[in-house]
Amino acid sequence: MSAEITFQHVGMTFGTGDKIVTALSDISLDIARGEIVSLLGPSGCGKSTLLRLIADLLTPTGGSIQVEGDTPERARLQRKFGIIFQQPTLLEWRNVTDNVSLPLEFTGIGKKERKAVALEKLRIVGLEKFASHYPWQLSGGMQQRVAIARALTFDPPVLLMDEPFSALDEFTKEKLHLEVIRIQQQTGKTVVFVTHSIPEAVFLSDRVVVLSAHPGRMKHIVEVQLPGERDLKIREHPEFFDYMTQIRNCFDGGAYDEDLLA
Repeated sequence: MSAEITFQHVGMTFGTGDKIVTALSDISLDIARGEIVSLLGPSGCGKSTLLRLIADLLTPTGGSIQVEGDTPERARLQRKFGIIFQQPTLLEWRNVTDNVSLPLEFTGIGKKERKAVALEKLRIVGLEKFASHYPWQLSGGMQQRVAIARALTFDPPVLLMDEPFSALDEFTKEKLHLEVIRIQQQTGKTVVFVTHSIPEAVFLSDRVVVLSAHPGRMKHIVEVQLPGERDLKIREHPEFFDYMTQIRNCFDGGAYDEDLLA
């Protein structure tokens, strides 16, 4: 597979003078087209910063990043990625269809076509029956599915997901994990998924990139090859627990943040 996203010796610092804080140091990584790659590590390790660098929300202070051969800025202008944040950030006064179609309004696309695109994306996330509902009428999990549909409006090759399920209960998380896998299999998109949960990373990922605590450095890359389908039963398979143990032991002396088990 060819590389969809490439990091070459990427570093990121904040501040100036004696107040410089190093968030990321010497990150080099290739993410292949169609992969689901999780960025895993304790709070403050720079995993969300890394995602924001891909999305052109921040500019690296060292090294370079390419998305399909372009800089993050050009990739953003060409709408090569969609972003899903921790909170769905939906507009309460707009119904689900209008929330999903919002990015299209800035491109001059007509209302009828915007609605058709929005309904198509809602079908992908299984919410077409709720097209006329408002955000306050939906559960938290359904709101995040609306946010995923909105991120798909331009059919980008890359989805960037920044701990999108961290505020949800475990039952809803499990459903949305299956949803992410189904959407990826249906669309073939490259997914970069930020998490601090080892089970979530193992369940979703083709590879797990383990970052060290502050400053963020790449400690290990774990390739996940679970037997059979990625369904909820796989969480009970011995190999699932083997991968969890392997990743946990990536941290110094086997030590890890308790949040990583969540």
